[in-house]
Amino acid sequence: MDMVLRAVAIYLILMVVFKIAGRRALLQMTSFDLILLLIISEATQQALLGDDFSVTGAMLTIVTLIVVDMLFGLIKKYLPGADDFLDNTPVILVENGYLFQDKMKKADISCDDILLTARVDHGLTRLAEIKFAILERNGHISIIPDSR
Repeated sequence: MDMVLRAVAIYLILMVVFKIAGRRALLQMTSFDLILLLIISEATQQALLGDDFSVTGAMLTIVTLIVVDMLFGLIKKYLPGADDFLDNTPVILVENGYLFQDKMKKADISCDDILLTARVDHGLTRLAEIKFAILERNGHISIIPDSR
C-alpha cells in the first residue's frame, strides 16, 4: 500500500510542478532542461520505489501511475471545467499580426518564440504574415498564416 500512496503523491506533485512551470517549459528543451528532467526522473524513481527494488514493486508502481492517469482522464471527460483547469485552454497570442502582450507575458512566451515557430513551420519572417499564433495545450505554438 505504501508504494501506491507514493506513486499517487509523486504523480500529484509532478502535475502541480508542471502546472506552475507552465506550458513554456514544454515548448523547447534546452540542455539545462534535459539535465533537470534527468535529475527529476532519478529523484522520482527513488521516491517511488523507496527501498523496494523488486519487479513486483516496480509493476505495482507503474500500474498505479497508469490508473491515476486514467482517473484524471475520466475526471476531465465527465467534470465540466476540469479539462481547462488541468490542461489549460489554447491561447491566441497573435491575431492579424497584433501581439497580445498580456497573454504572452502570462504564458512566458516571447515574440522570438512565435517568429521562430513561424519561420520553421511556414517560412514566415514577419508578424504581419501571421493571421493567428495559438499556444496549444501541449505547449506548442500553432501558426496560421495570413492568406493575403
